Amino acid sequence: MMPTIPTEPRRAATMAAGRRLSFLDFGGPGRPLLALHGHFGEGRTFTRLARELGDSWRVIALDQRGHGYSSRPADFSRTGYVEDAANVLKDLGIDGAAVLGHSLGGVNAYQLAARYPGLVDALIVEDIGAEVSGDLSFSLAWPHRAPTRVELLEGLGPSASHLTDAVREYPDGWGLAFDPKDMNASQQHLNGDHWDDWLDSNCPALLIRGSRSRVLSATHAKDMAARRPRVQLVELPAGHTVHETVPSEFAAAVKGFLGSL
Repeated sequence: MMPTIPTEPRRAATMAAGRRLSFLDFGGPGRPLLALHGHFGEGRTFTRLARELGDSWRVIALDQRGHGYSSRPADFSRTGYVEDAANVLKDLGIDGAAVLGHSLGGVNAYQLAARYPGLVDALIVEDIGAEVSGDLSFSLAWPHRAPTRVELLEGLGPSASHLTDAVREYPDGWGLAFDPKDMNASQQHLNGDHWDDWLDSNCPALLIRGSRSRVLSATHAKDMAARRPRVQLVELPAGHTVHETVPSEFAAAVKGFLGSL
């Protein structure tokens, strides 16, 4: 039986430069863990992990800019994402947290650790590298609105199963909680060489790779672990979304790492 989280997650928000940053706070007396999702996602993707961790860790799962219930910004720069995460921790009065990030969120996490070292005590990076080259242009073909939820999911095709959390009903029909144009702009800012940021922090780190990932190769993951001190590398039988594909194994790896701190 999974341990229960202390309370139901509380939806809260903070303001940054006039924009709303919404997050789920799972509460409890444990140490804080800031969780950052990937493109197309939102904070509630980490609900299962929060339950698995129980009351040992207070999971704060942010809807990052342009995603979920957070505001759409004017830009999707690297600095913007990192400052958003820092602002949430500061506004909550947290001066040291474990930070977990998947994909986009993983780069945001290790850049936060590099640029705000006093805010990050430990780092968990899920299936993203120190060099990023992605293309989300396929999402531009997704429907903007559909008359019904079923028709929207049909229009999303094979991607629908990965987007159910982002489905919303609007006054003019059913759509997604993000704009694919924003996601493409965000990916363009994400692409590049981020080795300096990966190497510029020295807190304990866990790097989790999906064995079938097409985003993070085994060779690159091993190089990341070898070049930065205090890194544990774990490979699990999954593709890019490890926390969704093998949630129990993912939670066990995270719990083991956090328990070793």
